[in-house]
Formats: sequence, structure tokens, C-alpha cells
Amino acid sequence: MNTKYSPLFESFTLKSGVSLKNRIVMAPMTHWSSHEDGTVSDAEIKYYARRSKGVGMVITACVYVTPNGKGFSGEFAADTDEMIPSLRRLAATIQDQGAKAILQIYHGGRSCPPEEVPNGEIVSASAIAEDREGAKVPRALTDAEIEGIIRDYAEATRRAIEAGYDGVEIHGANGYLLQQFFSPSSNHREDRWGGSLEKRLAFPIAVAEAVKEAASHAKHPFVVGYRFSPEEPGDDGITMEDSYRLVEALIDRGMDYLHVSLQDFWSLPRRGANESRTRMEWFHTRYGSQMTFIGVGGLHTADDVLKAHASGIPLIALGRELIIDPDWVEKVEQGRAEEIQTTLTPLDQDRLVIPDHLWERIMAMKGWFPVVESE
Repeated sequence: MNTKYSPLFESFTLKSGVSLKNRIVMAPMTHWSSHEDGTVSDAEIKYYARRSKGVGMVITACVYVTPNGKGFSGEFAADTDEMIPSLRRLAATIQDQGAKAILQIYHGGRSCPPEEVPNGEIVSASAIAEDREGAKVPRALTDAEIEGIIRDYAEATRRAIEAGYDGVEIHGANGYLLQQFFSPSSNHREDRWGGSLEKRLAFPIAVAEAVKEAASHAKHPFVVGYRFSPEEPGDDGITMEDSYRLVEALIDRGMDYLHVSLQDFWSLPRRGANESRTRMEWFHTRYGSQMTFIGVGGLHTADDVLKAHASGIPLIALGRELIIDPDWVEKVEQGRAEEIQTTLTPLDQDRLVIPDHLWERIMAMKGWFPVVESE
């Protein structure tokens, strides 16, 4: 290995005591490939096995914690105890390759396709549709339903423990239910779950507390992380200043890490912080001494990742790049960083062990992945 990359291969111990063998994380990536009943498919098992050998930690694609939270076709489930054997199979696959296995737990809220949820009824903080053509107006959750979903997150955490995972990541990013409660653009409630910033924080923080309490019953060190999007577009959404308040509340609840969901690791703030630093640099400057951050977004080469890590962020996640090159970590470790692939060709599916439904979307969604014609 080129010694300049050695910082990426230093071990790292999270607050809970779980130790990672290096600083590279596999980011959660939706793959639309589970069975209709919510169990993990053979195609997914092969996909994760192919990508779990080099990284220190794998964060799975999201699992829904309750039936009306299913946000995608082909999403796997953690909503009943019957799912535990399926969940266990995936955890063991990841761990057998030497990585820690983190289950991402989730509720899609108003982003759920009506055809994927019971009775076609989507729910959210308020009866406000997503800002996209054809979006359906959700029903505002009742107080009792909110309390029930909080319990569902705790139960999904219990199932993750029983299935042998090393931890869970609460998915509070990308416009899904927890963010819908946090955002002033989607939460117009006037009860204890909305109104002021503190009340908009109440639901995501209650989920974090319930998950932490459930995690405390694990018989081994168990990670609890939280993923969030630091800002929203427009003039009425979440700002960096809002996200600072979220981060402070999550620090107080003892999260192991916070995973900042960005398309571009180096992106600058829009509102609530000046442009003298990137978003990631602001979080690290303000809170890096109190909280472990995971950075992600548009990083491909070994030098890309080294530069991101050198900015002070201890853990760096790769998503699309590990789909493109599952051997990324091993190539850097073996002194072959120049062999890292950063593009796909239409002939690469079988070689890269990519499930059919994910491959179909990669090919269909122009610009999502860098696809070039085969030689």
C-alpha cells in the first residue's frame, strides 16, 4: 500500500465500544431486490457478500419498521418477528466477510408509493403532499399512531439485536418520515409534535430515545447511528441552523455517529451558515470533538477519499463507487489504487454481482451512474 493512504486503514472505535478495522463504510443503497413478503433474496445476499470484504462497516439498505412505512418495491422488512431469520441471514453474510453489519431502519411517510402500503393510504406529519407532479396528499398521523411508530422503531431494533447485527442506523434523511416531522415545510401541526423547532424535533428525538433504550438490552456492544440531510431547498425548509439543533439533541442522546447525507461531500451551505466552509466542515468544526461523523457524497478515487478524511471527518462512506468497484478497499490496501474503476459499462452486471432490479434502474436513470460504452 502507498503509505499516504495508511490513515484510511487505521482502526476506529465507536462510542458503544464497537471497533471498525478501517475508516471506509459501505453507504446504504436501495436495490429494489427483496422478495414481495419482505424477506431477503439470494440476489441481495450475493450483492452484499461481494461488497463486504474490505470495508470496516456495512450499512444496509433501509428496512421498513411498520407496513405503512414501505417506501420502495423490493424493500426488505423488520416489521415482524417472522423477519428475524431473513435479517439474520444478511447480518451473517456481511460479518462473514469481516465487516460490521448495521441495519438501517426506516419509515417512508408521504414518500411511500400508495401501492406498497396497506389500503393505499400514505401518512405523514401533516396533510401536505410532496412537491412533485402527481404526489398524493397524505393523512396526518394521530397522536396514538405516532406513539405506535416510535414503538415500531424500538421493536425493529430488538429484532436487529436478535438477528445478530452490530447496530442500527435511524434513517432521518432524504425527505422521509422523520425529516417530514422535522421540516417546517411538511410539518404544520399545532400539537406536541409540531409548531416550534423544539416540537418539530420531538418525534425524531423520541425515536432516537426509544432505539437507544432498546439497544441497551443487547448483550454485546451495539451501535446506534442517525442519518440526516442538513438542508432542504426552498425558503421554508430545514436550514443548517435547524440541523445544528438536531445534532445537539442527538449528541445529548448518545448516538454513536451521525451520517450526513449529501450528494456532494464538498457542498456549501445554502441557509443558516456562511459559505466560508463546506457543510461537513461546519459540522466537524462545531461538533467534531463530541460526535463521530460519517461523510459521503460523490467520492470515487482513493485520493478523493483521502482528501475527505483529511478534512477531519473520521469515517467516509462510499455508495455508488462500491457498486462500480466492489474491490475498492482491497485495491487501495494492496497498492493498486490506480486500478480502481470509476465507470460502468452495459456488460458489467454479472461481473459486479448487481441484482436485476438495481441494474435495470442504473441503466434507465441517465446520469445516476457514470455509464460508458464497453470497449
